[in-house]
Amino acid sequence: MINKKFREPAHGDAGFDCSGLTQAAYAAAGIRLPRVAQDQYNAAPHVPDRAPLLPGDLVFYGTPTHVHHVGLYVGGGRMIDAPRPHEPIREEPVRFAGDDYLGAALPVAVGR
Repeated sequence: MINKKFREPAHGDAGFDCSGLTQAAYAAAGIRLPRVAQDQYNAAPHVPDRAPLLPGDLVFYGTPTHVHHVGLYVGGGRMIDAPRPHEPIREEPVRFAGDDYLGAALPVAVGR
């Protein structure tokens, strides 16, 4: 369920791509993120490789110099994901066979 503060695209808009969704979700919490997945990866403090993911973490796919996708971790090994504009937002596993999972980041400072 999406919080009412979270503004979905207006009727007729293309909808969210992955980084637009994460940007809008964090904006609803008063936190500014860059617009594209690569810039979000570059800007946010990275979660240590073996640290457990926490709800709200951004999860990235690609390589450090070519991040092509970002999702929002919700717990239980799952994320909220906007695959591309004109497709529904979905919940799915963070890890799957053949993925190119890069790592996670949390744009706010919290103890881990």
